[in-house]
Amino acid sequence: MIEDKNYETKTKKTVVVYMLIIASVFIFLSVVFFIIYNEKRRIPNQEITRNELAVRGDIISADGFKLATSKKIYKAYIDTRFIDPYKLELFVNLFSIYSNMSKQTIYSKLQAQKNKGTLILSHDIDSKTAKDLKELGFKLRRLGVFQSQTVNGNKILIGLSVDEIGEDRIYSYGESMTPALGYITKTMEDDKRRVNGGKGIENIYNDILNDFKDGILRGSRDVLSYISFDKTSIIRERLDGSTIELTIPLKLQKHIEMIADKNQERLLAQEILVVVMDNNTGNLLTVATTNRYNPNKIRTEDYERLNIKAMEFPFEPGSVMKPITISMVLDKNRIKKNELFNAHNSGNRNSKGEYPKGSIKVDRYTINDDHQFDKQYLTLEDIVMFSSNIGTLTIAQRLSGREFYNDLLRFGFNKPTGIDLPFEKSGIVPSVGRLSAGEAKGEDNIYKATVSYGHGMTATVMQLIKAYSVFSNDGKIITPQIMKSITSANGVKYTNIKKEDEQVISKQTANQMRELLIKTVEKGTGRRAFIEGLQIGGKTGTAKMPDASGKYAKEYISSFFGFVDDYDGNSYTVGVSTLRPKGTAWFHFYASESAVPVFRETVETLINLGYLKPKN
Repeated sequence: MIEDKNYETKTKKTVVVYMLIIASVFIFLSVVFFIIYNEKRRIPNQEITRNELAVRGDIISADGFKLATSKKIYKAYIDTRFIDPYKLELFVNLFSIYSNMSKQTIYSKLQAQKNKGTLILSHDIDSKTAKDLKELGFKLRRLGVFQSQTVNGNKILIGLSVDEIGEDRIYSYGESMTPALGYITKTMEDDKRRVNGGKGIENIYNDILNDFKDGILRGSRDVLSYISFDKTSIIRERLDGSTIELTIPLKLQKHIEMIADKNQERLLAQEILVVVMDNNTGNLLTVATTNRYNPNKIRTEDYERLNIKAMEFPFEPGSVMKPITISMVLDKNRIKKNELFNAHNSGNRNSKGEYPKGSIKVDRYTINDDHQFDKQYLTLEDIVMFSSNIGTLTIAQRLSGREFYNDLLRFGFNKPTGIDLPFEKSGIVPSVGRLSAGEAKGEDNIYKATVSYGHGMTATVMQLIKAYSVFSNDGKIITPQIMKSITSANGVKYTNIKKEDEQVISKQTANQMRELLIKTVEKGTGRRAFIEGLQIGGKTGTAKMPDASGKYAKEYISSFFGFVDDYDGNSYTVGVSTLRPKGTAWFHFYASESAVPVFRETVETLINLGYLKPKN
């Protein structure tokens, strides 16, 4: 009986102990539960998401130089309420060292912060400096520079923060290749600074350059606010915009720009334009101008320079149109072999011993020749080589107004060239009705006459480059292009393919005009362009420019358009236009004195850089 009572007593004690343990566990769990779910003691969400900003793609030259590239920018800020006033000097000294910002600037910002709170110390920090400042932030916490504060009953600590705020565009070579390269405009998207193309290549390929995706890191947060990755984490790699490779080599471009700058100073010209196109591919090797700007810092006085004059400035081209007009008539077999054309002059010397200039009346207008001929009748070779207005308009009258208009369109006038640059102008060609006036009565047409030698119409440098490509391509016209390839962030590459050439005139006609243009360089108005060992042909053109009232002024635009080929298959169309050349001599406005020397120096540069190989 005694043993049973002892057993019962032990059992009761054991049960009591277990009950106490259970009660203690219950109380402990209740307290923990209360702490966890008490709103005042709420623990922040343990998941954290961080975005990595992607940026606009690069633009690179054909020889591999980065012309335009984007960089991420950051802002550094603090909450001045959390700085230990006794360690303010330490903070200023360290931040100045890491950020390369002067101490005086930092103190000025701190003093200007009248109401304590968030203070942005800098909002234009690059990636390397941002990384350094983030490391500084940890060091400052360990040094006790920042003190925790009680906010709404909770202790919090805010130190030095560094956040991505967007991107900026960098043009490493300043004004080179502008305005064709273009510039950017800045916008705010989702509190981030983004950039978009304003003009030029930056504009036409804006969507491709900005085809990016921000990176995402999402996962559990550890006690130091770092992301701890596991199977449930999300990792999306950042993809920047695509890279655009141009057809233009920077080295060649800079050489041509230097040539144009030097001649602008010599000629006192308003502007000089130079364009070089590869006839085998349609690739532009140079789109140069003397009126450039720095896209890193555009000034008010640069606004006019933002336009790409080579394709946005239509002008009366002058005599460079004569080979185009004559080739239209040649192609229709309306010029007889060895035919002579009346120059409408006596062919005899006057009292001063000078040969007279020809003069002819079309409709009620009198048209003169600029060149003095020692004979009354001219061959086709004379007309082209020495640029006869009268001979050219006489030939042009053999086309109907409809034929003349349609052929001008086939040569690429009165419409965009198709180049991959924005805001291209089409120029103006008289209507079929105007070009056909008087046909029923057998009368010569004044519009047809003036357009035949490049007046009464407008065209751009790029349109003339395209038109002159016909003479180096067996009568087919070439579309110029400036983009060579596109490479996406994941490595997919698209290469630009030459557009299909359209047959404008026959191969026989193109070769016949080609020979005439070569003779023009060898013996005619383009003699200063001649270089031994190359096939060079071209035509000069000097036209008056209108003033503000629209009337012709004594100011000129002088041009030379032509081709240069070697005997290894290299072939280029080259165009030079000089706007309002004045120079130090009265004759500097003539194309032979202004545009032709620039053409020659451009060809010599192509030789020196290995694009042409003259035959010994």
